[in-house]
Amino acid sequence: MIRLFVALRPPPPIRARLLAAMGDIGAARWQDDAQLHVTLRFIGGVERPVAEDVAASLASVHADAPIVSLAGVDRFAHRGRTDTLWAALAPHDALRALHRKVDHACVRAGLEPERRAYVPHVTLARLPRGAGAEIEIERWLASQAGLASDPFALPHLVLYESILGRDGAIYEPVMRWPLGTAAAAPGS
Repeated sequence: MIRLFVALRPPPPIRARLLAAMGDIGAARWQDDAQLHVTLRFIGGVERPVAEDVAASLASVHADAPIVSLAGVDRFAHRGRTDTLWAALAPHDALRALHRKVDHACVRAGLEPERRAYVPHVTLARLPRGAGAEIEIERWLASQAGLASDPFALPHLVLYESILGRDGAIYEPVMRWPLGTAAAAPGS
């Protein structure tokens, strides 16, 4: 089985800004530079023929490269416990439209459609169960609430393999496709 997901990779200056925002929560497993991405569709474990079908279908996805900005931080919680810290991206429209195209390509390759609501973000940290770091988390969320950037493009659609290890996941790019360039808006 090959464990796959489809994502966009922020440019180096944005990744550097995200890395600089990390820290001050002892129990957090912070992401490293190679792990920073914007997930469009988690695929999960599939056999090689399905992976090849997914890659072929993704090659037919055509869209402009989304132009977004960092727009604060937030968390995902499960049963009242924070398990993920993330950086928000805005605006959402182009990312959501690209997510739908990627999801449709995955369905054409034989996968089930995505059922979860799509929330565009870059995961910054994961917190283990029982971390007991809520005060640190609240402080971090307050200190990083103003996380922002100038607009930037996400110019490539990337199919990644996620290799699970004892120290976390390693993400290896499998295939990469360029996205188109949006025409500049008047006055920009």
